[in-house]
Amino acid sequence: MSIYDPVKNLSGVGTKRMEALKQLGIETIMDLLTFYPFRYEDLRVRDIEDIEDREKVVLKGLAVSDGVVSYFGRTKSRLKFRLNVDQAIIPVTFFNQPYLKKQVQANHELTVFGTWDLKRQSLTGIKILKAEESDSQEAVYRSNKQIKQNTIFKLIKQAWDKYQDQIPQLIPYDLTQKYQLDDFPTAIRKIHFPNQDDDLARARTSLIFTEFFTYQLSLQKIRRDHSQTNPGSTLHYSLPDLKNFFKSLDFDLTGAQKRVVNEICKDLLQPKQMFRLLQGDVGSGKTVVAAAAIYAVFTGRKQAAIMAPTEILADQHFASFQDLFAGTDLKQALLKSSTPAKEREKILLDLAQGEIDLLVGTHALIQDDVIFKDLALVVIDEQHRFGVKQRGKLREKGQDPDVLAMTATPIPRTLSITAYGEMDTSIIDQMPAGRLPVKTIWLRNQNSSQMVNFIKRELDQGRQAYVVSPLIEESDNLDLQNALDLFDLYNQVFTGYQVGLLHGQMKKEERDQVMAAFKDNQVQILVSTTVIEVGVDVNNASVMVIHDADRFGLAQLHQLRGRVGRGTSQAYCILIADPKGENGVKRMQVMTESNDGFFLSEKDLAMRGPGDVLGSIQSGLPQFKIGDLVEDAPILEKARIESIHYLNQDPDLSQNIDLKTYLLYNQPNSKGLLD
Repeated sequence: MSIYDPVKNLSGVGTKRMEALKQLGIETIMDLLTFYPFRYEDLRVRDIEDIEDREKVVLKGLAVSDGVVSYFGRTKSRLKFRLNVDQAIIPVTFFNQPYLKKQVQANHELTVFGTWDLKRQSLTGIKILKAEESDSQEAVYRSNKQIKQNTIFKLIKQAWDKYQDQIPQLIPYDLTQKYQLDDFPTAIRKIHFPNQDDDLARARTSLIFTEFFTYQLSLQKIRRDHSQTNPGSTLHYSLPDLKNFFKSLDFDLTGAQKRVVNEICKDLLQPKQMFRLLQGDVGSGKTVVAAAAIYAVFTGRKQAAIMAPTEILADQHFASFQDLFAGTDLKQALLKSSTPAKEREKILLDLAQGEIDLLVGTHALIQDDVIFKDLALVVIDEQHRFGVKQRGKLREKGQDPDVLAMTATPIPRTLSITAYGEMDTSIIDQMPAGRLPVKTIWLRNQNSSQMVNFIKRELDQGRQAYVVSPLIEESDNLDLQNALDLFDLYNQVFTGYQVGLLHGQMKKEERDQVMAAFKDNQVQILVSTTVIEVGVDVNNASVMVIHDADRFGLAQLHQLRGRVGRGTSQAYCILIADPKGENGVKRMQVMTESNDGFFLSEKDLAMRGPGDVLGSIQSGLPQFKIGDLVEDAPILEKARIESIHYLNQDPDLSQNIDLKTYLLYNQPNSKGLLD
């Protein structure tokens, strides 16, 4: 008998019930016992004077008479009786439970759970409680149409009675003492079958810690096991040459850039494969940091590759590296799907012979005929825009190359250590000197005409503007400004200026043409959907207008805002929105008050939740059963630290076989780079 036995081992679980349980994520006894209640019904007897209208309560008294059942329709019924509660006669009605009539007898004491009607001073019954059920708290579980709440509870009770001795102790004794936690079996008992004297808060904290601890332990073990099977190699780069590279730049690195470069260089010197996630706001200088890593690899006589999600972004990287590596001997090439066949053939030949030190490109880099002589570093820009297989194919071009993943989307710490817990994280949390913060203004739709003259003034000075809409075409369901309507409107209002249109349904060639025209200032106003969220730098753009801004999350608004302010002149972000709820108003206010992407990402997490913040692209977040990444962030941090310490002491988990077995049955669904 094992806690990992299938639920079919319980009586009353046939094929249909197994399927119903499976829909709730329950397949084993352990799944069932860790199917936690989301709330409790208070079954303590109450005084009538203290009860509010529509409140669920327990009343205790003597039945004044036998119950009377009346039927209406084929299946519907009503059971009525009166209950003497402290000399007050309370009418009680049960619907569609005629079988309860047997329990209702005159002068017999009854304890009834139901919904109170304050005006009528009556009770709509839910159930008649047994003596042992009253004065307690009853767990309430998620259910579905195929299986009732009461059935789930009965199955959990059956599983507990039969398997309680098989429940493992997952948390080491010293940690339960350190953090004053219940052991796992005790916490399981309390959460499902609480007594009056039980500390439910302690039980819940214990289960949250257990869930976070085991998850983080899995991530750390994945990482450790990977480093053993994919050892990587030490890169012997030239420190003097790297220092000379920095001296050749016409600007100084920020303190944050220097710190991150040191972190990466330290990784390169280690005899294990680097997996580092580089986070930094738009414009924080991630490209320079990547260039430093690439140049270090070059001085070690190895090759590097950088993969970008779009051709226009690859073009931008190529141009940036040309500037940064000017005056050095580093040879780079650009490979895209649009690269002419003859040029492509030459690049592939030079690459295989080691004549190319850096290959910049798009998905074209992962084609089978792209062969490196000695690839030592893979840089993946906006890594969440690539699938697991795509990222893996690029890594396979070398012998366990070091991996540097970059994202301009600030990720809250709790999400970072959960979704990418098996990776090291570097953060550039400082903007380059001289960069003016974007001024953000929030206007309601009725006041949006105020911005017209302002935009014209910016355009007259030779600047450019983005205009963003959440929709491409008009929707019957959403009253939002759509991109096509906005394109027409801005064409009418801004005569004498060229207005462009960009959206995801356009062909790639069309999008690239429009973006190139905007970059060359042939187009002064670019009306777009969020496809420009990750896009090419246009230093001349000084205005970002976002219509229906309340439809976006803070992180996305910040990402869009980061498309302007890339030059030396003051830039502006104008939010047009009439938020309906308090949350929407708060988001607009926060945007006008802060330019700190990491601060905004934490606010976004608190307001919208983890799934919305990371989005479907980065849906590698686990579905925790009881832990909440926002509410329980301090517990997550403690669990992470303790998981690292524990694995250092017991790398093979040989001292806790129960824990090792549990981890085998509960592998995390992580979408980090170690896939």
